[in-house]
Amino acid sequence: MDPTESSDRTNDNRTTDSDVFVDAPSDFDINYVDSHNMIQAISSTGVPCESVGYSHEIDPDPDHDPDPEHSHEADPEYSRESAPVMEFFGVEHHGQITSNLFLTSDGTKIWTPAVPASCTPVVGMVFPNWEAVVDMYDSYADKSGFSTRLGTHRIVNGVTTFRYILCNRAGKPKLKDYNSMDPESLSTSRKTRSNISDCKACIRTKYDPETGSYTLRTFVEGHNHELVSQEFMEFSKKRRKTDFSTHQFVHQLSLNKIGPNVAHKVQSSLKGGEHNVRGTTTDYKNISRSIRMFIGDRDAQLVLDTFKARTENLHNFFFEYHVVGHELKSFFWADDVSRCSYEAFGDVLAFDATYRTNKYRMIFVPFTGVDHHKKCVTFGAGMISDETIESYTWLLESFLKAHVHQPRLVLTDQDDAMRDAISKVLYNSSHRLCMWHIMKKLPSKIEGDILNNTKLRQKIHSLVWNLIIDKDTFESRWLSLMEEHGLSNHVWLNQMYAIRFDWIPSYFRDLPMCCLMKTTSRCESSNALFKVNSSINNTLLQFLMCFDTAIDRQRHKQCQLEFETNTSTPEFHNPYPIERHAASLYTVTIFREVQKEIDRSVHYCTIGQTRSVGPSKIYTVSHTNRKFQFVNEFEVTFNATDNTVSCECMCFTRIGYLCRHIFYVFRFVHVNEIPAQYISARWRKYALPRRVYDIANRYSVDTSEEGVLRNEVTDTVNQCINRLRRQPNLLSSFLTELKDIKSRIFSEVPFNPDINRTPAIISDILHQPEASNSSDNPVHFTPTQGIRNKGCGTDKRLIGPGEKAIENYKKGPRLCKKCNAYVNHDSRNCDKVRAAAAAAAAAAAAGVSTSSPGATVASAEQPPVRRDGPSSVPRPSIPRPVRNLRRSSRLSDKSPTA
Repeated sequence: MDPTESSDRTNDNRTTDSDVFVDAPSDFDINYVDSHNMIQAISSTGVPCESVGYSHEIDPDPDHDPDPEHSHEADPEYSRESAPVMEFFGVEHHGQITSNLFLTSDGTKIWTPAVPASCTPVVGMVFPNWEAVVDMYDSYADKSGFSTRLGTHRIVNGVTTFRYILCNRAGKPKLKDYNSMDPESLSTSRKTRSNISDCKACIRTKYDPETGSYTLRTFVEGHNHELVSQEFMEFSKKRRKTDFSTHQFVHQLSLNKIGPNVAHKVQSSLKGGEHNVRGTTTDYKNISRSIRMFIGDRDAQLVLDTFKARTENLHNFFFEYHVVGHELKSFFWADDVSRCSYEAFGDVLAFDATYRTNKYRMIFVPFTGVDHHKKCVTFGAGMISDETIESYTWLLESFLKAHVHQPRLVLTDQDDAMRDAISKVLYNSSHRLCMWHIMKKLPSKIEGDILNNTKLRQKIHSLVWNLIIDKDTFESRWLSLMEEHGLSNHVWLNQMYAIRFDWIPSYFRDLPMCCLMKTTSRCESSNALFKVNSSINNTLLQFLMCFDTAIDRQRHKQCQLEFETNTSTPEFHNPYPIERHAASLYTVTIFREVQKEIDRSVHYCTIGQTRSVGPSKIYTVSHTNRKFQFVNEFEVTFNATDNTVSCECMCFTRIGYLCRHIFYVFRFVHVNEIPAQYISARWRKYALPRRVYDIANRYSVDTSEEGVLRNEVTDTVNQCINRLRRQPNLLSSFLTELKDIKSRIFSEVPFNPDINRTPAIISDILHQPEASNSSDNPVHFTPTQGIRNKGCGTDKRLIGPGEKAIENYKKGPRLCKKCNAYVNHDSRNCDKVRAAAAAAAAAAAAGVSTSSPGATVASAEQPPVRRDGPSSVPRPSIPRPVRNLRRSSRLSDKSPTA
């Protein structure tokens, strides 16, 4: 039967807008009277009318056991024998909600909704399923101005016989007992509020097991509270209940470090206002809390199970972990894309530790390189519990298991544990220290005017960052520079000179790709990429999802650059064939670098001398700057028989492509293509296999069948909406069709409460089993607790002396009135003032008058003339310490002990 139709006994007993229910007789017939006449009669005579507009029901079935909590049959106050006597009081309007107000004999107010008869429940209505009952009563509640909740149900022999839907304000309020003699009973730990008012409005349905239908048996219409306007219905508990899409939205934004507050704002912007958003900001915060509670103490176990599943199901996925007892101490992982990237670009490797990525303070260590687009690429990542030699040794050994061969060059900061682990594991690799970490300490190590009032800083930077000079030239220039400025005995500079083999570019110039990375700035960039997505409050499982999101963004950018390289033709600046040959070999990014060298060879290079040495010719090529001023010259050796070429600048060895000097010689000897031996494989197009760009390697993308279909449905609806823009008539028709589809789906697919529970929703989002269903996967491992790493003892970041010196240097010099110069101090902390104060103190201690010449030494120099105006007259000033000493000496002369 149609859910909007009732049985034959009650089909003809529907009210109109001007009718209200009266007490139903015992023979199931429900009679109606004209409400206007009845109310008028009540108002004039004062005769009460029993149960006006309050309760409608069919006589209880013999086997019906009334609900002791919600059924008015079990309450003597609302029994048929003692139904409340009510008198019509008036009509109330709350926005679009209209209600009739009645007063009982004891002064209790009863509100009955004034809604169209077609929307009002009628006793005897039959519904094909429970969801149809809920939809009917929810629709009635929305138009009436109240919210609903599910009540109790009775099960007999495993079959549900009766079910209730109540007003959300039903139930007995739970009042706390306060004892005025006990102060603790008066204090509340949390400010709470309750909207429970013991409202009796409800419906009761009976289930027919033969047909599977529900029959409406009882309908209590009256409420003991005011009805709510439509403007405030969005704050009701039922409207605030979040569904699967809301949970997924909050979770996806959290993977990009967007919190619940911002997520709620974004959702309200997307849906056209906060009134269209299900849930408040607090509900969104509760979603994040529920996700963390879902993970709970299973965090480490879920991470290990996830990696083990990837190892079994994904091609070439590597995972290694280390546990002590039941605590997960460290783990390392690298997938097929990372291993292919290391195979192509693993000649230079950099890694650095980063913190504050998870709630357990485990240290995150990504391994970073440079791909053929000169972008950061991740070769793998690991988590360790401390920064000891043993932890880094285990991490590097796991890295070597995944990638087999060692890199040529490893770049790190000055961490001692890293250095010892690298020398132990990566013994065939050259270890290089980050130049930036060393040079940023220069202002804090060299104090005084020698750094600020001379060009020492500029000279040191020009020397250590020079990529052209050899090591002998560097050593001679360094020693002469130290001797020139009197720094030959400086402790820190001598220490840095002693380890010059580990960080000065001159000692790495013979190593291939030595200039690809000179600092750990790539590591800092990579760490920032991952920290943008993760936060210190994340669990390990949440951090892994944040890592997947960040790495997918990195790979998507690489895929975009690969597309631009393969589908576009760069602009050529010269008519020479070698430029077009370079465009066919290199990626767009590398071609632009090579194109600059070709352009400079055309405009700024000339050949000075040429001589022959056997089958080779040596060309002396000089180059100039943009103002055509001479800069430097280098010798280029070229053998025409086998097209071998070399240059003193060693650009090909340092970077991997030819320099301007060689391109000028090629143009001079008419070489139109780059020889094959000078085409570095790491800079070429198609350096990576095609499979690394597969969508299956995007771990943050839901590639399941349901996820793909869900995204496609959403995209299809959005496309239709975009096509119907500015056509409201067609858009209205489209909405009607969607509602018809929704009605058909809701009638064919019943509501399943099991999969709409919060744990079930989070389980589908995280793709992890629920805790209650994890008996087959017990918790064997837990995260390490009590981890302490660098700077964890303070809430604020520690600022070293180097950073303080840089901040002071940015302030600029100040005028010292005693030095009469702009320096980095003033008269309060000037050395001359201190010396004068010390001399005055010594004179005072010796009993010498402060007016003697020895006390006026500090005022020998005059301060600069003030230029405030023509009337300004320079006056000699006495330093504050000297003035204080004079004042103290005068007081001592007047004292009794003088």
